[in-house]
Amino acid sequence: MRARRDAAAAAFQFLSRFPVRSQPGFSPELLRRSVVYYPLVGAAIGLSVAAGGAAASWLLPAGPAAVITLCLWVGLTGGLHLDGWMDSADGLLSYRPRERMLEIMKDSRVGAMGVLACVLLLLLKASLLSAWLARGQIAELPLLLLPPVWSRWFMVRTMVRLPIARGDEGLAASFAGLAPAHERRALAWAALLSLAAAAAPLALGAGLAAWPQHLAAAVLLPVAALACGTAAARRASSRLGGLTGDVYGALNELLEAVLLLALVLLQHNLL
Repeated sequence: MRARRDAAAAAFQFLSRFPVRSQPGFSPELLRRSVVYYPLVGAAIGLSVAAGGAAASWLLPAGPAAVITLCLWVGLTGGLHLDGWMDSADGLLSYRPRERMLEIMKDSRVGAMGVLACVLLLLLKASLLSAWLARGQIAELPLLLLPPVWSRWFMVRTMVRLPIARGDEGLAASFAGLAPAHERRALAWAALLSLAAAAAPLALGAGLAAWPQHLAAAVLLPVAALACGTAAARRASSRLGGLTGDVYGALNELLEAVLLLALVLLQHNLL
C-alpha cells in the first residue's frame, strides 16, 4: 500500500503543481512505477479545469472565461509539457540532422519555432475552450477530464513501445524498461475515469437525451488519441532515432488540443 501511495504521489509531483505532502523521491524505479497513475493526474487536472471553467463562465463571457480557464490549465502543470512542446518544435522543425536536432532540443533557450508553436497552440486551445464554454452546459463540463486523461495515458504507451533517442542520457532514460503491464494498468485507470466522466453529466442533470453524445466522447476520444498520437510519435521517433522527455511532453500537448477539438466537434454534432 505504501509503495502505491508513493508512486501516486510521485506522479502528481512530477506532472503537476498540486500540493502533495509527500517526499517519495524521484528514483528511476519510482518514476517507472508512477506512470501507472498518469491518467489519475490527468483526471485531477481535468476536474480542476472543469470547475474553473464553470466558475469563469458564470462570471464572464466565453472568451475571457476560456483564457482564464487555460491559464489555470497551464498553471496546474507548471508549463512542463509546454516546455517540451517548444523544445520539440525548435528541434524537429529545424530540419537539421538527427544529432543537431537533439542538441537544439537540449538547449534551454527557446527559438523562433518554439515561440510560434507555443503561441499557436495556446490560441487553438483558448478558441476551443471558448467554443465549448459558449455552447456547453455546466453539466457537460466533466467531459473536459477526457483530454488530459487520454493524453497522459498515451505518454505511458510511448514510453513502453518506442525507443529512447539519447540512450542512457536525459529524462526519458529514467523510464527505460517499462513493461507492457504498466501500459495496461494505466489504460485501466483511463477507461474507468472516462466512464465516470461520461456518466457525470447525467448525475448533474444533463438528461438522458445527452447520453449518446457523452458515450460517443468516451469511445471516440481514446481512438483519436491512439490514432493521432501513434502517427506523431512514430514520425518523431523516425527523425530522432527514438523519443526524448521533451517529445513526451509535446505529445501530451498535441493530444490535449486534438481531443479538445474532438469534443467541440461532438458538441456541434460534426462527428
